[in-house]
Amino acid sequence: MSSIRVNPYPLPDLLLALENLQKQQSTATLELATSSKINQPSDDPAGAARMVQVDDKSSEIDSYQTSIGSINGQLSMADSALSSVVTVLQRAISLGVEGANGTLSDSDRSAIASELRGIQSQLVSLANTSYQGQYLFAGTAATQPFVADSQAPSGVQYQGNGGANSVTIGEGYRVQLNQPGSQIFNGTGNDVFQAIQDLITSMNSNSGISAAVTEVSNAYNYVTSQRALYGNAMNQVTSQQTLLSTEKVNLGQEENTVSGADTATVASQLASEQTATNATLEAMAKLPQTSLFDYLR
Repeated sequence: MSSIRVNPYPLPDLLLALENLQKQQSTATLELATSSKINQPSDDPAGAARMVQVDDKSSEIDSYQTSIGSINGQLSMADSALSSVVTVLQRAISLGVEGANGTLSDSDRSAIASELRGIQSQLVSLANTSYQGQYLFAGTAATQPFVADSQAPSGVQYQGNGGANSVTIGEGYRVQLNQPGSQIFNGTGNDVFQAIQDLITSMNSNSGISAAVTEVSNAYNYVTSQRALYGNAMNQVTSQQTLLSTEKVNLGQEENTVSGADTATVASQLASEQTATNATLEAMAKLPQTSLFDYLR
């Protein structure tokens, strides 16, 4: 006949059970607070290792997105400045065509030449466009790229350099941000400032105006073609920004899959553990309050 053994000293078992329940409650409380089931490597070594990789990749994407946010404004400003250059050159061409009219008086042509000098100053200002303290058409130099110089044949001197800036916007992916001003405004046979200066000179002398207008037209076409780099760069940046945003979302989903806690389940477990803890404490309270002196009576 079997018999049921009753533990006459249950207190140690109850204390151990209480300790385990408290650990479980602490773990569940932390999971609810962080919404993560991995709060230290021992919780899931493989998952923790993967989370380190996910966090590193996410930080890398954040860095690329910060760079993109900065260069978007720079590219947009440069393209806008060149758009204004094209508009100003269109006006210069119109003035040149008007000045080529043989019925105009010297006074009329002088007025046109005066407006062309204003256009020349406007073009210098546009060529010196800056963004957040950086000159956009100075190459990689930090100095103002164009200055008026009466000694120069074109009336303008370039003080930048022939370099170009680029930035990394993805793993192994760099995009060129600019072209040196010497390439954009002083192209061989397509010098913007020389063309305007020649048009001013021809207007004042009433000689060779048509040829000067052609020169300005060529400069106009050339600058228009130079804008392609900025348009292409903005398209590349936009595409990369979309790609990085998608990758960021995917990493977030993976993070949730690997370490995300099921808060509803954890909350239910915590409630059960609290109930079990209360029951254990009640059981301990009902134990006989005996001591060594009770056995010595």
